[in-house]
Amino acid sequence: MYKIFKENGFEAYLVGGAVRDVLRGKNAADWDIATNATPEQVMAIFHKVIPTGIEHGTVTVLFKQKQFEVTTFRTEKDYTDGRHPDHVEYTSKIEEDLSRRDFTMNAIAVSLEDGKIVDPFDGKKDIQKKIITTVGNPLDRFNEDGLRPIRAIRFASQLGFEIKKETLEAIPLSLEKTKTISIERFRDEFCKILKSEKPSIGLNLLKDTGILNIFIPELATCEKVEQADCRGVHKFDVLDHLFFACDGAPKDKFLVRVAALFHDIGKPATKISKIREDGELIHTFFGHENKSADITQEILNRLKFPKVESSYICHLIKNHMFHYESTWTDAAIRRFLARVTPEAVEDLFDLRIADVYGMTNTEPCLKNSLWSQNLIEFKDRIENIESESMALTLKDLAINGKDLIKEGFSPGKYLGMVLNELLETVLDDPNQNSYDKLLNIAINIAKKDGALI
Repeated sequence: MYKIFKENGFEAYLVGGAVRDVLRGKNAADWDIATNATPEQVMAIFHKVIPTGIEHGTVTVLFKQKQFEVTTFRTEKDYTDGRHPDHVEYTSKIEEDLSRRDFTMNAIAVSLEDGKIVDPFDGKKDIQKKIITTVGNPLDRFNEDGLRPIRAIRFASQLGFEIKKETLEAIPLSLEKTKTISIERFRDEFCKILKSEKPSIGLNLLKDTGILNIFIPELATCEKVEQADCRGVHKFDVLDHLFFACDGAPKDKFLVRVAALFHDIGKPATKISKIREDGELIHTFFGHENKSADITQEILNRLKFPKVESSYICHLIKNHMFHYESTWTDAAIRRFLARVTPEAVEDLFDLRIADVYGMTNTEPCLKNSLWSQNLIEFKDRIENIESESMALTLKDLAINGKDLIKEGFSPGKYLGMVLNELLETVLDDPNQNSYDKLLNIAINIAKKDGALI
């Protein structure tokens, strides 16, 4: 690619995250190029170019089956909307282009011609020290772009870096600008924090800087809501428990991580503290799983999560308080599966393990403990029942509403009630799931109710 730039008299540098990742000894995923060629000149010298952000000097070049974001050296002025520059001016020097960037670790360029590093703000040293610091005055940088404070926190969570004291202290001072960013911008950074190795790092920074209270105040209200009592189950308040539970959820299961973060968010609204007859203090949170699901739905709607994802997350939260006992019958397990759906069982178990992790901020013992033995037994019984042919939903029944209408039933609410009765029958005894048997049962139900057909 560089040969094409050079042959046409232009400079080209690798910049941004790719440089940062390579200097950290990591593989780069995205390739950003800075050049003194204008977007129009870039489009003239490459065959396949998409004008993705041409108004800000950026185009996407398709070259050898890869995408390269190519941006003209530029300076920026004024950020009225708190996110995008009002004025972009092209410049001839890479150093001037680097001076407009957010953090020193992102203000490094590598010449594609000879590999020479251009590092006017000592970003390489900051990478080595694992420090995040702004290019120039932090308050100026943050007041230019309200997303930058959240990006700093996201980088700290993703990379395991520490935000420099002066940079961190400037974040609460720039919240008025941060309030102006779109909810989608916050959501994207928030999701990246949840996908990091240890989300609690970023979540605590969001809390401590006041950003959490702007975008998800429901979480902030969980701070100092105590759970620890004489039963010794919990060590932390609700907020810390949620943060640690998020850490404990599988990194590769994003929806479970979101569910873990919000699974007890309804506890402040449902908390009741009382002194027992023996003088011991206990806290109860009756129905908090339903309240938590309702609050989470509101939050995810506000963050504009896809409806399918938010519905599934709330489904996990609503069912996370399951309590299995060995005395459960197979019918009880079938009813559990019918309620939670077989597809959600594995995620629900992962959420339960994350919940236990969050109680102590330690990996739960999955060997030789009564708790783990109970969980393993439950999983084994579920697997055995799932291996059988069974009906768990109305669509699994050997007879449906249309069939019953043909047999003389009238459409309406009563028909739905009969079908639910049939499902309950089959959950009790799967052998009843045949057309003739269910039709006979349906007729008997109608005769009993005086709804003769």
